[in-house]
Amino acid sequence: MRLLVLILYIFVSLSAFSQLNDEQNIRQVLRNQTESWNQGKIEKFMEGYWQSDSLMFIGSSGVTRGWNTTLENYKKHYPDTAAMGKLSFDLVQVSRISAEYFYIVGKWHLKRSIGDLNGHFTLLFKKIKNKWLIVSDHSS
Repeated sequence: MRLLVLILYIFVSLSAFSQLNDEQNIRQVLRNQTESWNQGKIEKFMEGYWQSDSLMFIGSSGVTRGWNTTLENYKKHYPDTAAMGKLSFDLVQVSRISAEYFYIVGKWHLKRSIGDLNGHFTLLFKKIKNKWLIVSDHSS
């Protein structure tokens, strides 16, 4: 009986550690994006997204698909560092959906000399080739 309890305890501990580690990795992706954005490096910011034609971005203009389309839209709407400003995220909820998906709800804020912007977002992260990437972004 003790062996069974020990095995169960180890399994639960490893599962909790795995979830914590995955969540920390996702938070690091978001920190990397913030740093890249604040340095004016949109292409580096985009490394947090799934580089696929199936990437989905939902914004004020509706639904767009594809990594390249998303990159071009960012460049169009934020052509220079004045427009980009300084980005910060406030995570409201980080939830594991399954072993390969996390759902994130948060707030974004751009501090800019030309006027601040802010809004909310929901992100769907998927573990692809052992790396956490955003596969869907709904920002408003």
